[in-house]
Amino acid sequence: MREGIAQAVRRADYAAPAYWIRSVELTFDLDPVRTIVASRMAVVRNAAGTGGPLRLHGEDLEPLRVLANGQSVSFRSEAGELVIDNPPEGDFTLEIRNTCAPEKNTQLSGLYTSGGGFFTQCEAEGFRRITYFLDRPDVMAVYTVTLRASKSRYPVLLSNGNLVEQGDLDNGRHFAKWHDPFPKPSYLFALVAADLVAREQHIRTRSGKDHLLQVWVRRGDLDKTEHAMNSLIASVVWDEARFRLPLDLDRFMIVAVGDFNMGAMENKGLNIFNTKYVLAHPATATDEDYAAIESVVGHEYFHNWTGNRITCRDWFQLSLKEGLTVFRDQEFSQDMSGSATARAVKRIADVHTLRELQFPEDAGSMAHPVRPDEYVEINNFYTATVYEKGAEVVRMMQTLVGRDGFAKGMSLYFERHDGQAVTCDDFAQAIADANPGSELARTLPQFKRWYAQAGTPRVTARGRYDAPTRTYTLALEQACAPSHGQADKQPYVIPVAMGLLSRDGQPMALRLEDEPPATATERVLVLEEARSFYTFVDVDSEPVPSLLRHFSAPVTLVDGLHDADLLVLLAHDPDAFNRWEAGQRLALQRLLTAIRNEAPLQLDAAFVGAMRDVLRHPTLDAAFKAQVLTPPSETYIAEQLESVDPQRIHAAREAMVLQLAQALHGDWEWAWEAHQVAGPYTSAPEPAGRRALANLALAMLCLDATARGDVLWQGRAYQRFKDAANMTDREGALWALLASHSEMADLALPRFHDMFRGDALVLDKWFALQASAPERDGRVFARVKALLKHPDFTLHNPNRARSLVRSLCGDNPAAFHRADAAGYVFWSERVIELDAFNPQLASRIARVMDRWAQLAEPYRSAAREAIARVAARTDLSNDVREVVTRALET
Repeated sequence: MREGIAQAVRRADYAAPAYWIRSVELTFDLDPVRTIVASRMAVVRNAAGTGGPLRLHGEDLEPLRVLANGQSVSFRSEAGELVIDNPPEGDFTLEIRNTCAPEKNTQLSGLYTSGGGFFTQCEAEGFRRITYFLDRPDVMAVYTVTLRASKSRYPVLLSNGNLVEQGDLDNGRHFAKWHDPFPKPSYLFALVAADLVAREQHIRTRSGKDHLLQVWVRRGDLDKTEHAMNSLIASVVWDEARFRLPLDLDRFMIVAVGDFNMGAMENKGLNIFNTKYVLAHPATATDEDYAAIESVVGHEYFHNWTGNRITCRDWFQLSLKEGLTVFRDQEFSQDMSGSATARAVKRIADVHTLRELQFPEDAGSMAHPVRPDEYVEINNFYTATVYEKGAEVVRMMQTLVGRDGFAKGMSLYFERHDGQAVTCDDFAQAIADANPGSELARTLPQFKRWYAQAGTPRVTARGRYDAPTRTYTLALEQACAPSHGQADKQPYVIPVAMGLLSRDGQPMALRLEDEPPATATERVLVLEEARSFYTFVDVDSEPVPSLLRHFSAPVTLVDGLHDADLLVLLAHDPDAFNRWEAGQRLALQRLLTAIRNEAPLQLDAAFVGAMRDVLRHPTLDAAFKAQVLTPPSETYIAEQLESVDPQRIHAAREAMVLQLAQALHGDWEWAWEAHQVAGPYTSAPEPAGRRALANLALAMLCLDATARGDVLWQGRAYQRFKDAANMTDREGALWALLASHSEMADLALPRFHDMFRGDALVLDKWFALQASAPERDGRVFARVKALLKHPDFTLHNPNRARSLVRSLCGDNPAAFHRADAAGYVFWSERVIELDAFNPQLASRIARVMDRWAQLAEPYRSAAREAIARVAARTDLSNDVREVVTRALET
């Protein structure tokens, strides 16, 4: 019985361990029911410590033997630890033999079985479920691992580092011995034993060294690994070219597994991936899947240096590796995009993710700084704040020191800390010290408030033009609302990239008073006070300010621009991000007006004309057009309101989409015809962008046709669904039918299932599409409840559970937030059910209720009741209990 909430762990209480483990030899006799693990550790007393008992973490293990320097030693079990009260004096060798039960490990943390093989997931605290150890990131050891198992059932035996020896044993068994020469914390340990096949590629890096790259998958999936391998090669090349960071092992391996709580894991030299981020074929994966694989492969490879060679001192420093590495994978994906417009589309996508996930988190019950001060369950802090906002903090550093200066800072960071477990402060100090004359170096203590303070700062901008003096004064003011445990916020350092445009869209030269004449049309203002004023001179006419270009800081901007100003930016801003942002703001203003006034939304000619101009623009990238012409999501709209009625938001947004479909009917027909892609499939940005716009056009035409009772475009969508040469177009056509509630969707859905019944990842799409379709008359919710009983549905596979449950509860507000509270009952039942066997997954589903207090009645009271119902259970995991307890404290 798991009763009560565990005690919080606090950053202020950090202390180095009393003992270090410098090396470890592990031997595994692998058996699904009872695996025997033998460890031999070189234990060193911390000279700066006080000695005392040796406390090793261990969970769900059975100890068989404990020896110190070859002699039996007494031990006891206490609160998840194996305690040796009287370890030998000085340094010593500790040997432990224990068992674990991989087949019963439904948490997918530690050593577990999936598809007849053995896999591991040790971050954050899974290694303690394998054997007894100092399972904390500041204990770094050199690992030598021997795996023994049945050769027929598990012909492939993998672990970290380089293969040292392999061979046959008696009774049909075999072994493999691996050695990783680089010290690493236990969370980076990995092993795989399974029947797999590999795509291999030998490469020679810039340094002249030869390496073997391998992507391991189950038999039958090898034809879906080419893109993952190409992404890995591109990652190796990019990191060595951009940051001079070479591959440091003889071989680098990726292994795909179908049961995995996360996206992927950067274990040294042996990355273990969710199949979703490895397997791709044009017939089964979309353009978005291809892009995600490239990004995640890059992310995990880049961890080889930012996370593995230098790791975290403690888990409070998680963003040291994750925020930095997200930034690096974003830069990688932008560099791989090619054109400036394609880079902007990637930046827009990253900001969209930040606003959809992190901004609500900053305003919700689980709000926390990028470097948290405390946690109950560390798995709950693998969050958008640590990852995405952490990446924005790193991006601001680069803005303040420049791209070349940032590269210099990275070099100094590795020069100082390679092979160490360090802190966010150490990283920031290295970047600043490498650039002593930079704005970052000048403001570093204040800049680090980004690590310490939770919440999204609000920047208010007001401009005043004085014609007689030809000056324009820009006032910038910042504030940040109170959050959990932080009532008062101090001013941040906020880089504001900006420009000024004339009313006819021409960029203006930017010269502040007391500066020499200037020709630059973009600059960065560094806002560090609560309020600052900037006066530009030689301004010949009243300008339109373009602020926060490239989204230069993770803040909300309130600049008071009118429609006329935003239309200038939409038509002319040289910064593609702000051009997109202007279109989003024009749409958002109309949506919010209708919602707040409880009035039907009616689009005006100016807005429709502006959208037509974008759609018909002769030079804009197709992917960029698709982004501009997609209205803000219901989740983002909700974040702009103090009291949220999900049904009213849904009605307003659906009305906007329908009116755009109707008013631009001819333009959508043109876009559909003009953006077809001929020839063999490629996921390159240009054809992917054309498909994105064509599929948006098809969805709009189908919606208009369904509303008018016209079957022409519904039939064309169904025909495209049947004839599509790739999954992007097939899924796009199916979505067009689902989103328009066409009766032909009922023909397409079973056909789709029959076509791909043996492909787990495609069936995940099938479930997710149905759960995320726009709600109408409760049909989507009813369909999801029915799908719970589908033979292909299971909660035990994280991908499948997310595809249905997370898609409904987290991605479909109108279907989830129901007046009869049935959505909240559905949520509470699934959270409780999941928590019994996979607390990590359960807590992620539980998080969808973080913002319940923002809801209007009757949703608010019903949501609170559902949360209280979950919290009242005495057998909750720490993962879920922390989430629901914090929610009820809101």
